[in-house]
Amino acid sequence: MTESTRELERPRPGPLRGRHYRRMNALGQATARIGAELVELAAERPKQVLHLIGSHRDGLTEREATARLERHGPNVVDHDRPPHWAVQLAATFKNPFIIVLACLDLVFFLTDDVKGVITLTTMVLVSAFLRFWQEYRSTRAAEALKALVTTTATVLRRPSTGGGPVERELPIERLVPGDVVRLAAGDMIPADCRLLTSKDLYVSQAVLSGESLPVEKYDLLGTVAEKDARTRAATPNPLEAGQLCLMGTSVVSGAATAVVLATGAGTYFGSMAKGLAGTRPETGFDRGVRSVSWVLIRFMLVMVPIVLVVNGLTKGDWFEAFLFAISVAVGLTPEMLPVIVTANLARGAVAMSKRKVIVKRLNAIQNLGAMDVLCTDKTGTLTVDRIVLERHLGPLGQDDPEVLEHAYLNSSFQTGLKNLLDRAIIDHVEEGDRLLASARFVKIDEIPFDFTRRRMSVILRRESDRHLVITKGAVEEVLGICSAVRENGLDVPLTAQLREQVLDTVEEQNREGLRVLAVAAKHVPPGEHAYGVADESELTLIGFVAFLDPPKAGAAEAVSALAANGVAVKVLTGDNDLVAAKVCREVGLDAGRIVLGESVDGLDEPQLRELAEHTTVFAKVNPMQKARIIRALQTADHTVGFLGDGINDAAALRDADVGISVDTAVDIAKESADIILLEKDLTVLEQGVIEGRRTFGNIMKYIKMTASSNFGNVFSVLVASAFLPFLPMLAVHLLVQNLCYDFSQLSIPWDRMDKEYLRKPRKWAAGDLSRFMLCIGPISSIFDITTFGVMWWVFSANTVGEQTLFQSGWFIEGLLSQTLIVHMIRTRKIPFIQSRAATPVLLLTGLIMAIGVYLPFSPLAGTLQMQPLPPAYFPVLIVTLLTYCVLTQFIKTRYIRRFGAWL
Repeated sequence: MTESTRELERPRPGPLRGRHYRRMNALGQATARIGAELVELAAERPKQVLHLIGSHRDGLTEREATARLERHGPNVVDHDRPPHWAVQLAATFKNPFIIVLACLDLVFFLTDDVKGVITLTTMVLVSAFLRFWQEYRSTRAAEALKALVTTTATVLRRPSTGGGPVERELPIERLVPGDVVRLAAGDMIPADCRLLTSKDLYVSQAVLSGESLPVEKYDLLGTVAEKDARTRAATPNPLEAGQLCLMGTSVVSGAATAVVLATGAGTYFGSMAKGLAGTRPETGFDRGVRSVSWVLIRFMLVMVPIVLVVNGLTKGDWFEAFLFAISVAVGLTPEMLPVIVTANLARGAVAMSKRKVIVKRLNAIQNLGAMDVLCTDKTGTLTVDRIVLERHLGPLGQDDPEVLEHAYLNSSFQTGLKNLLDRAIIDHVEEGDRLLASARFVKIDEIPFDFTRRRMSVILRRESDRHLVITKGAVEEVLGICSAVRENGLDVPLTAQLREQVLDTVEEQNREGLRVLAVAAKHVPPGEHAYGVADESELTLIGFVAFLDPPKAGAAEAVSALAANGVAVKVLTGDNDLVAAKVCREVGLDAGRIVLGESVDGLDEPQLRELAEHTTVFAKVNPMQKARIIRALQTADHTVGFLGDGINDAAALRDADVGISVDTAVDIAKESADIILLEKDLTVLEQGVIEGRRTFGNIMKYIKMTASSNFGNVFSVLVASAFLPFLPMLAVHLLVQNLCYDFSQLSIPWDRMDKEYLRKPRKWAAGDLSRFMLCIGPISSIFDITTFGVMWWVFSANTVGEQTLFQSGWFIEGLLSQTLIVHMIRTRKIPFIQSRAATPVLLLTGLIMAIGVYLPFSPLAGTLQMQPLPPAYFPVLIVTLLTYCVLTQFIKTRYIRRFGAWL
């Protein structure tokens, strides 16, 4: 096959998905533009920023705020809200087969066929209400996960009569551009803000960037960090601008005052959220059901007119022929497909709920089984989303408990709110060691952290009179004030050569994705003076502490299990490539060549599709880049799942065939997801994949059983209609036979699947269905025709007066062979011997076969225009059915050998 041929065969998105792609790409450009504008504005001096947005350091007056609220609207972002129950109910009727059944129902109504109307109406309503109730319950459960609290912000209001500003606690919906807000530890950033003042401010941007470690933020007033921040502000990424705080992020430690630059849809987060409201793109399930449905509908539209013409010409009664053709249409329509599909999906949802998984959209169950690529965020999904102290090393890389002791003393004795790194150090030290350290030392003074020095020091006194200065901070800054290195318990001068060795140690830790802080110390004689920055000199480097957001306990096991089941795992993270590579190694993923997000922007769709196919890890990717990678994989004929929990994951969750989130995720991520894990246990994903494949397999059983059986019946009807002086079966016979057969299928959702079937992803294949119908369907026609011959010649049912006997004989043989096909098709193995159906299937098919044999002998026989069969009929029936099973098994074996597939 040539490359151009392969290109032609690639699946292309339909009109709806294509429009969605173009819309999302346009929104991605809008997000980038808003980000660049924010960075450009925030790079100005605070005084200039206030002037540009028409504000004041003391905030806005009430009148100004009211006017701006009317102009800009409330500070809310677009997002999907649960539909009204009536809308949700109406949507369940949007199904090709339900529409066909409704049309046939109308025909029966117009022809006064009460039995047909009751039968079809019942099937339609049962299917629709079953799907509605399951999805409605799941939606309510997902809504219950949202916090029932109102988020507020502390806002400065400037009195119009003059005087100092007044602090007010307002709902964040009432914030407007120009408002001045106070920020403290634990606050969510209520809008896109530019800092005016700050003190020791650390902000967690994990929900937007995916980076697990908090980021330093500063106001730039008179600090050396200003130059560094202006350099960083040259990038169009607002997440890297030190003076910007973005909506949705949160304050970890410190305090600040900031002016609001943008609210609602005008924020960086709001621009991303615009793409998450409205019609969702089609999933693999939607496309699969539609393609299979239209194969069966086209087949029906071809065969029904042929049956009508043949019977009309041969029998002369065109109205009777019309009614019979409509009955054939009902027989050809897999009218139970909506019910069977919904029952299978609902059963899967119930099974998942027992594992503490909420399935918001039933179709996601099958998509989970078809999934062959799982893309996942890193922070909070593969990792625990908690910083831990991973290593405490001497200057040359050896484990050193003295480093841990000094780091602990620095973190535990410092004043104020401790950041995540300090807490990680303290948590790492055993309780007994903490008490011992507290007893041995007394705090004398402290030199607080600032963004110029990027370090902090504590001064302690031991039992002796000497004071101990312990400094902890950024490696470059701490190393710059060291004159010696502690090596094997001795202090040696810090030479240029030794400095290089020390930096190599740090570089090695960085390459493994760890964040490193340096720890240094010195002893000084006691003095009465207050300690200051000048005392941070001539220190001895004790070593380094290295931090990491570690992988979850079950992550490696889950990744391995997914790979064993044919699901490739790819990591799409906003974190840096070194951290991503480290986590991948820990969970058993071969990262290979890591691609950065900036490389994605320059690629067209075919190039990105090729890159996405062969790349395991994408790092430093923004939300729109994640969504683009998802779509690229989908156009390469992959069914793609995405696992994420942050704001930055919402677009990818929505675009994926199956979006998976957790109960602790932000609301917008849960709204975009199809499946919500109530526990952060990744092993449940493997169970979900298996459940999805079991569900899909049982759906395909019904489709292939019904399609092949119906094709065989229509073929038999055509043959009989051409030669018989009467109808081979009345319309009521067809309806009753079809109803009995469909009833026997209701147990299929509870059937088991062969283990071999569950080992790899399963997808819809409309072409395979057509081939299956043509190969398997005519087998039943062979035995229908032999039954015709037996009834015609052996039992002399060859006149119009004896047609009831003929029709009763074919009714029983047709129903029993149809029901037996359930066991023949449900497995590629030998039924009853190598693979036995579940007990509900055995009981229900056995019951239907017994009812089918009983009906011609029952009190209903007269109403149904049937009559009892002679005893000699049944030995012939048994031989016919046994021969039918043997021939079907033989053809099945040849079919599997030839095409390599069955269900």
